[in-house]
Amino acid sequence: MIDKLRLRETIIVEGRYDKIKLSECIASPIIETGGFRVFKDKEKQALIRAVANRRGILVMTDVDSAGFVIRNFLRGIVPREKLLHAYIPTIEGKEKRKSETSKEGILGVEGIDREALIQAIRQSGAHLEEDRTLENEPDHADSGLSDGSGKTKESVDTSITKTDFYDYGMSGTENAAQNRERVLSALGLPRYLTANAMLSAINALFSKEEFEDFLLQLNTDKE
Repeated sequence: MIDKLRLRETIIVEGRYDKIKLSECIASPIIETGGFRVFKDKEKQALIRAVANRRGILVMTDVDSAGFVIRNFLRGIVPREKLLHAYIPTIEGKEKRKSETSKEGILGVEGIDREALIQAIRQSGAHLEEDRTLENEPDHADSGLSDGSGKTKESVDTSITKTDFYDYGMSGTENAAQNRERVLSALGLPRYLTANAMLSAINALFSKEEFEDFLLQLNTDKE
């Protein structure tokens, strides 16, 4: 068993290896900016704004100059009250997968040990609860959580799958494109997202139960 943290906020990191590292200790959605690519990626910006509006976001970039440029950019597209920052310690060194140190010679998120990452998140003011998750379980699964009575809850996968999307009429059905467009429009996301891109976005915004409640409300408002 390994301890993970479940946050209300979605975490924003710079790249794929940062996301992989954080996934070892975080059981919540994580979005990559793709480094500076987020500056021109209107689709990613729209997703970040939508996530911030619904869940809030926690930014955890490297503590080098590039990381602070990205933080400042996000401050410009996300309301201040929806934005939290987690700062990793400044440690000299290089990541194991790299042959050389970075320009500034300090470790990025991917090079920081798990305990330091968790401490940075706790100090950020993020809303979290501790979770115990099996090492091979999906990131959005509950496992062994106490209900306060001494009993444990059953493991429940709260992620939304491609099969769910089909059941919701958003892929593989006659009106799938129109159904997706209606949901994307309601969320303020680009209407041209593919089913796969939309699925990733929805999982960053909702648990399965939350999304089904959202669809129910959307259909009720339509009637």
